[in-house]
Amino acid sequence: MGLPVDVHVGMRMRQRRALLGMSQTALANAVGLTFQQIQKYERGTNRMGASRLYEFAKVLDVAVPFFFEEMTPATAGEKRKPGRPRVEPDDTDVSTKRETLELVRAYYKIRNPQVRDHVRNLVQTLAAPKYSFGTR
Repeated sequence: MGLPVDVHVGMRMRQRRALLGMSQTALANAVGLTFQQIQKYERGTNRMGASRLYEFAKVLDVAVPFFFEEMTPATAGEKRKPGRPRVEPDDTDVSTKRETLELVRAYYKIRNPQVRDHVRNLVQTLAAPKYSFGTR
């Protein structure tokens, strides 16, 4: 496993690729690599140089800072200063779950904006406390 920052950048890359519905092979072909190299970048075992990161940003249609969003001081490998509270990574982040990515992709496949609004309102209504029937 690589450094925490490499793991975070790789996770963000995987997240964006999955959100776009792009396979590792398709991403690899777009940047002239093998899918095995993409896997290593996504796991954080291979460190990404600036030019490679820029190339991935173009193919995945995001700005370079996207890969560093939501990074905590612990993820960045920063030393904690005395008296400063420890920041733990959030293991409950729903944005990294496959179910979330599939739902978002399906939502944006709905071409009619009014239907999308109705779906969003329905989900928000069902998520309201009075409709919660328990947890999974």
